Amino acid sequence: MFRKFFYLSLVFVLGSCSVENKNIAFDNPSLSYEGRIGFRSDAAELFWSGTSVNIQFEGSGIAAILQDLDTANYYNVIVDDQVISNLHTDTLKRKFILASGLTEGKHQVKLFKRTEWDKGKTLFYGFELQEGAKLLLAETPKKRKIEFYGNSITSAYGNEDTSGKDRPYGYFQNNYESYAAITARHFNAQYHCISKSGIGVIVSWFPLIMPEMYDRTDPNDATSKWDFSKYTPDVVVINLFQNDSWIVNIPKNEQFKNRFGTQEPDSIRIISAYTDFIISIRDKYPNASIICTLGSMDATKEGSVWPKYVKSAVDQLNDSKVHTCFFPFKNSGGHPNVNEHHAMADKLIGFIEDNVEW
Repeated sequence: MFRKFFYLSLVFVLGSCSVENKNIAFDNPSLSYEGRIGFRSDAAELFWSGTSVNIQFEGSGIAAILQDLDTANYYNVIVDDQVISNLHTDTLKRKFILASGLTEGKHQVKLFKRTEWDKGKTLFYGFELQEGAKLLLAETPKKRKIEFYGNSITSAYGNEDTSGKDRPYGYFQNNYESYAAITARHFNAQYHCISKSGIGVIVSWFPLIMPEMYDRTDPNDATSKWDFSKYTPDVVVINLFQNDSWIVNIPKNEQFKNRFGTQEPDSIRIISAYTDFIISIRDKYPNASIICTLGSMDATKEGSVWPKYVKSAVDQLNDSKVHTCFFPFKNSGGHPNVNEHHAMADKLIGFIEDNVEW
């Protein structure tokens, strides 16, 4: 099969190599990152779904030096805007060949994190170019910026599990095919995704809630605070309340007890918590358009009160740049699959085109 270039169909661990390689350290200014990235003295730390690192070069091949703190993370390898493989990192510091046998000329390679932060963080030490390659300057930064806050839907939990079993393994999660990442690509926007499966606004399936997580660089570290001046989005999309809608009805749940004791929260408390979170986002981004959405799981099914809670919170703010846009209930089992994510993206893209100037 002939293509613009030839590439390896499988990413594999590099053993001995007879050619001299050109090392490109993680902090080389010719690399570009998207997402909330942590940096230590020897490596970049990749936590969040959808974070990525990008390089431009002239040459025939490239490798990356990576080490994971778990064994559940996966990355898309994207060469010249084509996803060519799915890279599975592990706990050894290793060199992975990303592409080989490329045609002469300029190429762009991106590593894109498919999985969310509960699968562990990855240390990115840098790239290695094959002998004779030439590193090029970083691409011109995209002018538009978008940021998402969400739960498993935004993370793209299980979106590639075609069995319908909604399995939790990282292999079946591909944030690149989430409605969030699809929307960002449509608008050629820089992409930040702050999400976690199971999280809520007032209660989650675990102790952490979004108002306690949204301002972290390292989501596992409460002292690791993100500097919001580093990234100011034009558009913020919030898709939360799916998990809250379940847990508030389960008084025996441990997190229900921790957050509410024995008294189920009333609508006033729920709406107030959502309003406070929007205010927190607005405080960080005074000029951003904020889109409060919900769905496409059963929090938006017919008769659900949760879209009304979101709308009530937005109405109370009386802010012309805070909007609501709800995804219809998909009326199928499990989490949204790739096709359903594309349908969600189509709706969100249309809403942004009609309501946001950027």
